[in-house]
Amino acid sequence: MPFVFKRLFLFLSIAAAFAADKESEKFEARPAAEYKARQTISKVTIGTQVFVSDEEARAPFGKNNPYKYGVLPVLVVIQNDGPQAISLERMKVEYVTADHNRIYATPAKDVRFINGGQLPNVTVGPTGPKLGKQKKNPLAEWEIEGRAFAAKMLPPGQSASGFFYFQTGFMRSSTLVVNGLKDAKSGEDLFFFEIPLTEALK
Repeated sequence: MPFVFKRLFLFLSIAAAFAADKESEKFEARPAAEYKARQTISKVTIGTQVFVSDEEARAPFGKNNPYKYGVLPVLVVIQNDGPQAISLERMKVEYVTADHNRIYATPAKDVRFINGGQLPNVTVGPTGPKLGKQKKNPLAEWEIEGRAFAAKMLPPGQSASGFFYFQTGFMRSSTLVVNGLKDAKSGEDLFFFEIPLTEALK
C-alpha cells in the first residue's frame, strides 16, 4: 500500500474511533409516552425513569454513576399536547417514599458538594509531609448540570426533558410528585402528577 494511502487509512481509522467514542456519550430521552412509569392529565404526559445500575447510567453519565455516591438521578420527560403553553418556572418535583417521607430534589449545581471535598493523601517521608494528588470528585462532572432539567416554558406540541437529583436510595413503592405547572397565559395552576415508580427502572 503506498505511503499516502497508508496515512489516509490511519487518519480515517482514528477519526472513526473518535466518532464511535463520541457516539457513546450521546444521550437522548425517549418520548414521554414510551416510559412505563408515566401519567397523562389534560393532554399533558409526564414520563419518568430512574437510573440505578452502572449499565443504565452509562449513557447519560459515563463511568461516574451518581447512584454509587448517594444520588438518585430521575429523568423527567414532559410532553404538552394541549392547546396552551405551560409555564415550568415554578415546577417542583418531589420523591415520596412508601411511608410518605417527602424528599426534595437537590439543585444540580449543588450536587457536587453532597459528599464534600476529598482531602489529598498525605505521606510522611524523611524530608517531611508530602501531599499526594487530590481525588477527582465524580459528582463534579459536566453531565450532572448539563443533563439537568432546565426548561422554563413548554409550547403546545413540544416536549422537554432532563434529570432531577435526590439524596435517597431507590424504592419501587415510591412515587414521583410533580406540581407547579401553570397556564402560561393566565398564570393559573393546572394540576399535579403522582407517578408510581414501580416500573421506573429501564
